[in-house]
Amino acid sequence: MSAREDVLQRIRAALGEAGAGTTPAGRVGTAPDAVDVPREYRTAGDDAPGSEAVVEQLVDRLEDYRAHVHRVTADELPAEVTRLVADLTPASGDAPSVVVPPGLKPGWLEALPSDVVVQRDSPDAPMTALDLDEVAAVLTAARVACSETGTIVLDGEPDQGRRAISLVPDVHLCVVRTDQVVQTVPEMVRRLADHPERPQTWISGPSATSDIELDRVEGVHGPRTLHVLLTRLCS
Repeated sequence: MSAREDVLQRIRAALGEAGAGTTPAGRVGTAPDAVDVPREYRTAGDDAPGSEAVVEQLVDRLEDYRAHVHRVTADELPAEVTRLVADLTPASGDAPSVVVPPGLKPGWLEALPSDVVVQRDSPDAPMTALDLDEVAAVLTAARVACSETGTIVLDGEPDQGRRAISLVPDVHLCVVRTDQVVQTVPEMVRRLADHPERPQTWISGPSATSDIELDRVEGVHGPRTLHVLLTRLCS
């Protein structure tokens, strides 16, 4: 048995499945009975979700990943979105364009100048990858964030939209509420488990990679710039 088959066999055994998923042909029904999976790892952090300690840890991790963190109140959020969008004005002087998911809170856009082009993407009327590549930025909400890893997760809710809109544009403005911040990965996964059918995008800073000489290159397989607008419960 190859290492891959061994790993898959162990997963199937833990799930109590027989011949499911990627079971190789001729091996259907050979998975062992369900086994107890030890879960001795830490399932929660020392600090409560949304606490100041957890939020500060998230900020530290995000900034270490070269994300830009903006701590704002709910009332300040529309003005901060407007300021960040204004910074995206191209050298030509044309107004920047922003793509948003269909369920984004309208109040977040209320301070934008009238000449800013707001394009709404939805599963029923999706923008093409070429269209998304031409917009200046995307603005979304988030589902949950983990402070220990500095990870923000989007799961396709209407205020987060399709995965493509947060992967193609060069700049991502992401609103994260402090009550969405948990300390550990198990806590984050439990929140995501409420809707396991949704596609997920895990974001730990702006997109970055490096070559064998460790020369960092940003924006290769996602946004080059990540702005996190960290706020209390938004109206």
